[in-house]
Amino acid sequence: MKDTNDTTVRTPDVPVGFQPGIAVEDPIASHWLGRATGSLRREIAWLWHEHGETPEALTAPADPLVTTLDLQRWDTERSAFFATDATARWLSDRIGRPATNPGTVARGSFGWLAEEMRLADVDRFALALALGGVLDSARGPVIAACLNDPGADQPTPGLVQRLWDRPTEAIGLVDPSHPLSALGVFDPPPATWNSSLEVPAAVARQLLFPGNATPSALEPVVPGPDTLEEDAADDFVVARLRTRAADRPSLIPVVGPPGSPRAQAAARIASRIGMPLMQARGVTPATLGPLAVVAWLRGTALYLPFGVLTAQDRPPGLDRLPVVVFVGVDEGDAVGQLPGHLIVSRVHLNRLSYEDRLTRWRRELPEVWADGKGRVVLTECARRFRTEGTAIERVAAAVRTMGHVPARRELFDACRADLDLGDLAQAVVPRFDLDELMLPERQAGQVRALVTATESLTVVHHEWGTARAWNECGLSVLFSGPPGTGKTMAAEAIARAVDMPIYRIDLSQVVDKYIGETEKNLRRLFDAADAADVILFFDEADALFGKRSEVKDAHDRYANLEISYLLERMERFTGMAVLASNRKKDLDEAFMRRLRFVVQFPLPGPKERRRIWGLVVPDGVDASGLDLDLLAEHVPLAGGHIRSAVFNACLQSVRRGKPPRLEMAAVVQAVKDEFDKLGRAVSLDRFGDYQRQEGS
Repeated sequence: MKDTNDTTVRTPDVPVGFQPGIAVEDPIASHWLGRATGSLRREIAWLWHEHGETPEALTAPADPLVTTLDLQRWDTERSAFFATDATARWLSDRIGRPATNPGTVARGSFGWLAEEMRLADVDRFALALALGGVLDSARGPVIAACLNDPGADQPTPGLVQRLWDRPTEAIGLVDPSHPLSALGVFDPPPATWNSSLEVPAAVARQLLFPGNATPSALEPVVPGPDTLEEDAADDFVVARLRTRAADRPSLIPVVGPPGSPRAQAAARIASRIGMPLMQARGVTPATLGPLAVVAWLRGTALYLPFGVLTAQDRPPGLDRLPVVVFVGVDEGDAVGQLPGHLIVSRVHLNRLSYEDRLTRWRRELPEVWADGKGRVVLTECARRFRTEGTAIERVAAAVRTMGHVPARRELFDACRADLDLGDLAQAVVPRFDLDELMLPERQAGQVRALVTATESLTVVHHEWGTARAWNECGLSVLFSGPPGTGKTMAAEAIARAVDMPIYRIDLSQVVDKYIGETEKNLRRLFDAADAADVILFFDEADALFGKRSEVKDAHDRYANLEISYLLERMERFTGMAVLASNRKKDLDEAFMRRLRFVVQFPLPGPKERRRIWGLVVPDGVDASGLDLDLLAEHVPLAGGHIRSAVFNACLQSVRRGKPPRLEMAAVVQAVKDEFDKLGRAVSLDRFGDYQRQEGS
C-alpha cells in the first residue's frame, strides 16, 4: 500500500495527548489516540466527582479493596455522570464518533496494522492507550490516578476494561495468542490484568510516523558489485520464498567463509522477491524482537548475525511474525542451532578463487599492478592470502593512504594486520638464519628444498595448474628427532628465509578436555591462519597427532574424530604446518601419508658438534682457554644441550671487574650438569687433564 497524506478521518476534538503540540502522521492512529485520551480525561472527571472534587483525593490513593468493592456500587452513578455532566457528556460525544475510512494507508502504520491483523475496536483502543505512554510524557500521573497507584505510569488490560464501554471485549488482551502479543507489538506480552501494556519505542515510532527513517540499529543493504549477477542456485531459494507461509517467519541461513559478502548475497535474493534488506547492527537477542517487528511493518527483509538467533534465546514472538530473515553463518558453525522448522532454504557462498582474488587486487591497486615487480607481489598476495572481497577492499584502502606504491613487505604486513589466533598460538620471533643450522648435508638440503617449495607454490599451483588437484594447499612438514637436535631452530630459520610469521601452537589450549571442543579449537585456529599465510609450529606434535586409539569408549571415538578432522584440515591448509616430534614412530600412518616433507634430525656428529661449540660461545667472550676439539669429540650432546651448557657456564664465570672469559672447568661442570638432567652418566676420564680442573 502506498503512503498517503489523506486526512479525511474525522477525529475527536480531544487532543491526542496531554502534552501540548503532540501530533502523529497516521490519521487512524490520531483518531484512536484521541479516543484514548478522551476516555482518560472522562475517567479523571468522574474520579474528581466521586471524591468530592478535591485534588488531594486524586493523588492520595484509596484502599484498593474498598475501591474494588465500590465499583458495582458506583456504576449506575458513574454512567449517569457521563450522561449528565457537561464535561463528561462533551467527551462522551467525541469519544463515540466513528472513524471514517481514509482510503489507502501507509505500510507499517497504525491503520495498516489494524487492517492487516483485523483488530477489533477494543484492540485498537488498547494499542492507542499503550502508544500514548511512549508518545506523551505528561500521561504518567493520569494513568497512575486512574489505576489508583502512584507508582504505575503504564496502562494495563485492567485499565482498558475500566475505560471501555463493553468490558468483556477486553478479555482477549491477556491471552498470549492475542495478535498484538504473539507478534511482539506488546513487549513483554501482558499475562494478567495488572500487567503493563508496553510498545517498544522503535515499534511505536513506526506505527505513528510511518514516513520516518528506520531505527539507527537497522541499515539498508544493497547487492554489491560482486553479487549483482544472479546465481542459478538462487532460483530455488526465490521460489521457496515466493511460496512461503504467510503467517510465520521465513529463515534463510547464508553460509560462507568469514568476510564473504553474505549480506550482499541476501540483498540480491531479497530484491528478486521485491523486498529491500535491512541489516541489524549491534543487535542482541534481547533487542532483536522490536527490530524484527519494525522490519515486518516496513515490508523489508532482515539480515542478522548468527549468534543472535539460536533456538535457545530467540524472541518468543518470532515464531509468529511473518518476516523474512537471512542469517549470516560462518563455515563450520552449527546451523542446527537455528530453529529448523522456520528454515525455508539455505544459501551457500563459495570462497573466492585465486583468479577472483587476483582480479580484485588488480582492481583495487592498479598502480601496483602497473609495475612488473608489483605484479609479482599482487600475484603472491592472491595466492598467499585467502581473503574475501571485503577484506581485500579494506587492506587496499589502508595501503592507498601510504601515499606511495607499497613494497612487498608493506603489503604483506597489511594483509596480516587482522590476524588473530587468539590464545591458541603464540607468535615466535625468528632468531636464526639457515646458515646457522648444524645439519648433515642430506637434512640441510631438505631444509633448502622446503624454502624453494614455499617460494614456488604460486607458480606451480596457478601457472602449472596443480591448484585444482591439490586445492591450493600449502606445505605440511614433519621434523622428527631427539630433543635439542635443532627442530625449533630450523623452523625459525625457514620462517625468516621465506618471510612468513611463525606461531607456536599451545597444545594445552587446543586439546580440550571436553568432548568435541578440540575440533572447534582447531577449526578456529586453521580458519584464522588460512587467510594469513603463516607457519604453524606444533611442538611435541605426537601429543596431538599420535596414533588413533582403539575405540573403547565415547572419548576414544571422539578423539579419533578429532584426529580425522585435523588430517583433513592439514591437507587444506594453505600456509606451512611444521610438526616437531621426538617419536616419529608414534605418528598415525594416515597422517604420515599427508606430509609433503619428512626431515629426520639426527644427533650431531663430532664435525657438527665442533661447529656448534664454536657458534654458541657469545661474541666478545674470551674462549681461548676452551678445548673445543676435545669437547666436540667426547661430549655427545645435541645442539640444544650444548647451547644450554655454554649458557650455564657463562652464568658461573662472571667475575666483577674482569673481562668476560670462559674456562674449561666451568664448561666441564656445566656439561656434567647437562648429562645429569638427561639422566645419563658421564665418565670424567673423557676430559683428560681437565677432569682435575672440574674438581669432582
